[in-house]
Amino acid sequence: MVFTWRAIKRTAAGFVLASGVAICGIGQGTAAADEPEWQHATAFNGTPKYGPDAQVFDYVNPQAPKGGSVRLAASGGFDTFNMLAQKGNIAPGILNIYESLMEPSLDEEDISAQYGLLADAVRFPADYSWVEYRLNPQARWHDGVPVSAEDVVWSFEKAIELDPKRKFYFQNVEKTEIVDTHTIRFDFDVSGNRELPKIMGQLTILPKHWWEGTSAKGEPRDISRTTLESPLGSGPYRIRDFSPNRQVIYERVEDYWGKDLPIRVGTHNFDEIRYISFLDFAVQFEAFKGDQYDFHVERSSSQWAKRYDFPAVRDGRVVKEIFPDRSSGVMQGFFLNLRREKFRDPEVRQALNYVYDFETTNEIVSANLLKRVNSYFAGTELASSGLPEGKELEILEEVRDQVPPEVFTEEFKNPVGGNPRNVRANLREAVTLLRKAGFELKDRKMIDPATGEQLSIEFLYSDKGSERTLLPYAKNLESIGIDPVLRLVDTSQFINRVRNRDFDTVVLAIGQSLSPGNEQREYWGSAAADNESSANYAGIKNPAIDHLIDKVIFAEDRETLIAATRALDRVLLWNHYVVPQFYSDETRTARWNRFGHPEKMPEYSTGFPEIWWYDEALAARTEAAR
Repeated sequence: MVFTWRAIKRTAAGFVLASGVAICGIGQGTAAADEPEWQHATAFNGTPKYGPDAQVFDYVNPQAPKGGSVRLAASGGFDTFNMLAQKGNIAPGILNIYESLMEPSLDEEDISAQYGLLADAVRFPADYSWVEYRLNPQARWHDGVPVSAEDVVWSFEKAIELDPKRKFYFQNVEKTEIVDTHTIRFDFDVSGNRELPKIMGQLTILPKHWWEGTSAKGEPRDISRTTLESPLGSGPYRIRDFSPNRQVIYERVEDYWGKDLPIRVGTHNFDEIRYISFLDFAVQFEAFKGDQYDFHVERSSSQWAKRYDFPAVRDGRVVKEIFPDRSSGVMQGFFLNLRREKFRDPEVRQALNYVYDFETTNEIVSANLLKRVNSYFAGTELASSGLPEGKELEILEEVRDQVPPEVFTEEFKNPVGGNPRNVRANLREAVTLLRKAGFELKDRKMIDPATGEQLSIEFLYSDKGSERTLLPYAKNLESIGIDPVLRLVDTSQFINRVRNRDFDTVVLAIGQSLSPGNEQREYWGSAAADNESSANYAGIKNPAIDHLIDKVIFAEDRETLIAATRALDRVLLWNHYVVPQFYSDETRTARWNRFGHPEKMPEYSTGFPEIWWYDEALAARTEAAR
C-alpha cells in the first residue's frame, strides 16, 4: 500500500491588491478608501475565470439528470463519523455532508482560484495581515438553522484544539473575531504571507449547536470523542444508512440550500453515493470485476497492463478511460527515517538509491508505464532541472554554506539501471559510498564496525502487492551485504506505526499542488519533525530547508514562487532523504458503463463523481449485455 498524505488544499493561494495580482470584484459597491473591497472570488496569479455574474461553470452539464446511485470502494474499515477526534477510522466520504467557506474550480489556468460557498465574499488588506469572510445569508444546516459566524469560529477553535495537523497548518492565526452574525475575521501574526487569507477559506465548518446538544438518547455529544451517530451537515448529501467497517450510504439533500450557486450547478447529481469498505486490495479488485462497485482508479501499472482482459471489458460493459493528470506533482519513494542512527549519514542514503533498479522493475513489473521520480514536484513546472540560474541561483546563494556543494555544480540525476552492466556499476558505487560512511564488507555482510552488526533495513508495508517492487530491491540489497526485512502488517498497524515513527523505511507518496505554500512546513520543516501528527515522516531538521520553505511561502509573484520551489526541490534531492520511486502523469480508470460525464471535462480533475451522472440508457444496455 502507498500511504498518501494529501495536502489539505488542492492549490495554495494568495491575493495581491497592491503588488500586482488582479482580483475580481463582487460588485457590492465601493469600500471606504482605507478598507479593502469585498470579492466574490480570489486568484493568486490573475483574474478569476468566472466573474460575479457567472451562472454555471464550463466543465459541468447544467442539464445533467438527477437520480440513480453510484458505488465506490474504500480501503479499510471505519468506526467514527467525527473527523476531528484523533481516534478511530473516519468514515469514507464524510466531506459529502460538510462544506468550507470557499471552494476551488476545476478548470482554471490559475489553479489557485476559489469561489464563495458558505461565504459569499472575502476581503483582506494589501499586506495580508488579516482576512474577513462574509457568510451567505442563505446558508443552512440540514435542520434549517442558519450557518453563523459563531459556527465558523467554533469550528476553527475545535480544529486546532483537537487536530495537531490543523493546529500546525493554521499556526499563524493570532486572533479570531465575530464581526457580526455573518462576518468573521482572522488576524495573523505575520504580514506578507499571501496564502494565509485563502487557507482560512478551506476550513471545514461544523454546526456548533448540534455538537453541543444531546443525542436521541439524551446523552451530551462530545466533539473530542468518536461517534457513530450520523452528524448534522450543510452539504449536498446526508448520511442515510451505514454498517460500521462495511459501508456508508449518503443520500442527496433535495432542498440543499446551495444547489443554485454557480459552483454547484450541474454537480452532485446522484441520489445516492455508497462507499463499500475492503480490507484487501486483491479482494477489492475482484469485487469490481464482479460488479460490486462501479468506479475503479487503477494505481498499479502492472495490473492495468495485465489484468483487464475479462469478459465485461471485452463486451463493453466495463469502460477503461485514461485522464491526463495536470493538477499535481508527487514525491513517491522509500522514505528513510532519519531518527534511526543508520540513516543519518547522507552517503548511506545515497547508496540506497544506487541499489534501486527502477528501469528493470518498470519493464518487468509495470510494462514501462511509469516514469522515474526525479523531483519532489515530479511532473510539474516546479521541478528543478539543469543547474540553478537566475532568481533560483540568487535564492540558493543565501544558503550556500548550509547545503551540499553539488547543488551548485551538478544536475541531480537518479542512477540508471536496466541492464546487468549498469546494475553492477551502481552496486559497486553503493558499496563505495557505504565504506565512506564507515561500513565494512566482511564475509558478504555490510558491517558497522562500531557495533559489529550487519546493516539491516526493515521495509514496512500493508499491501502484499507491494512485494512486486520490494522483492527485486531486497535482492539487490542482499547482494551487497545488507539484510532487508520485509514486514507485512495490517492497515491499522501500518498507520499506527507510521504515525508513531516506528519504521526504518516505508513507501509514501507526498502529493503537491501547483501552487505550494504553508504545507511545505508540514512536509519538510524542522518544527514538524518531532510532531507525530505531521507529514514530516523522514524527520528532516535542516535550517537551509526551513529558509527555503519561507522563500516559497512569502514569494511575491509566480516567478519567485517557481524559483523558490525549484531551489527547495534541489536541496531536498541532494540531501537524499528519499529513494525516489515512480509516478504516472495520467489517471487510469475503469467503470461499469452506467454513467455520463460532460463533453468538456475539467482540465485538472476527473470530476468523479461530482460532475458525472447516472445514465439510464447506458445502464439498460449494460444490463442487457449480461
